[in-house]
Amino acid sequence: MTDPQVGMLMLGLFIFIIMLGFPIAFTLIAMGVGFGYYAYYTPGQEFFANRIFTLLVQKAFEVMSNDVLTAVPLFLFMGYVVERANILDRLFRSLQIAAKNIPGSLAVATLLTCAMFATATGIVGAVVTLMGLLAFPAMLRAGYDVRLSAGVVCAGGCLGILIPPSILLIVYAATAGISAVKLYAAAVFPGFLLAGLYVVYVIGRAMLNPALCPKLPPEETNVPFSVMGRALATSFFPLALLITAVLGAILFGLATPSEAAGAGALASLLLAAGYGALNFQMLKESVFLTGRATAMVCYLFIGSWTFSSVFALLGGQMVIEQAFLSMNLSSTQFLILAQIIIFLLGWPLEWTEIIIIFVPIFLPLLDTYKVDPIFFGILVALNTQTAFNTPPVAMAAFYLKGVSPPHVKLADIFKGALPFVAMVFISMVLVYVFPGIALWLPDYLYTPR
Repeated sequence: MTDPQVGMLMLGLFIFIIMLGFPIAFTLIAMGVGFGYYAYYTPGQEFFANRIFTLLVQKAFEVMSNDVLTAVPLFLFMGYVVERANILDRLFRSLQIAAKNIPGSLAVATLLTCAMFATATGIVGAVVTLMGLLAFPAMLRAGYDVRLSAGVVCAGGCLGILIPPSILLIVYAATAGISAVKLYAAAVFPGFLLAGLYVVYVIGRAMLNPALCPKLPPEETNVPFSVMGRALATSFFPLALLITAVLGAILFGLATPSEAAGAGALASLLLAAGYGALNFQMLKESVFLTGRATAMVCYLFIGSWTFSSVFALLGGQMVIEQAFLSMNLSSTQFLILAQIIIFLLGWPLEWTEIIIIFVPIFLPLLDTYKVDPIFFGILVALNTQTAFNTPPVAMAAFYLKGVSPPHVKLADIFKGALPFVAMVFISMVLVYVFPGIALWLPDYLYTPR
């Protein structure tokens, strides 16, 4: 076999192995070292004299010394602390009161709560699970349609993937070698666009078919303005201030993402203390979960960079590039094909594997097709929303099923999430047709005048 054929065998074998359920990070490292030993082998060398071991150590050092990735554990810690600060129940109740006169008020309040909480934490599983315990039963008790209620929780819980400060965007920035700050700026309007489409869809369904979202009884909606104001002041505004301060410091150049994440982590501790939730056990759990999630991301980076280096050395990357170039695709056709592939990868894989392993295959082609890597990253971040809501894997659906009442079927959760997947596709089309939705803010903030 030629080296390029060995490279393609390496890629195919990797996909086959992860389909069997093996840990992805360690599979990447094992495949990279195994095929790398072949690629760097010279007759007569000692076993550990092979250069693949030097490459593995070098890639591990690059991950540990990457300034951009420093923000990952800090944002994760901020998210886990906020998650445990007993704020979610207050936030949902206050937004429910504020949205009382809107059709489908409970569903709208759920989406707004998910958007805020997902933005503060960026942890999809935690948001979907907590909202599944809090908002989903509340909607079912109010007589809301099971499918619509499930779709609202699943879709809303995934918004943290896109809306800054998103962990995905930091990982993409590190992978693509671009500015995380510009990427955050580019994600602001698409994130609010997608959340807005979700809200418009829910209100539209509620107006067209009121039976899906019955009005709440008067005793739940006749709340004095002073009570509503107090509820918002003690739940919505503190969290909104935390998010705005962290994001604003990044976007306006007052702090790097790592510095803002550090300040946000400290502020989250103060917020937890203000709600009386700060204790040693909570702090211990937050640190443990942060360490575990960070280790997973770092091992994925080490494995991915080792794997991709060996894959390129064998000529596999060149084979893929030549395959794309032989199709004579336009920029539009390339973007559509790339997004279709990423969408299909979202069925068996989560966003970490897609961003760290497969997106780098497309990155060298962006210059050829004259595609802005920031614009491409926003489309990928939007597309990755579908990975959590599209069967057969649809992790958001499984998270919700795990905390749902027994009568709620997994098939109903899947069916409820699919209309929101359609909203994602609509938002992707809008961003492509009107690229200023993504590119105007970073151009306005960071283009010298």
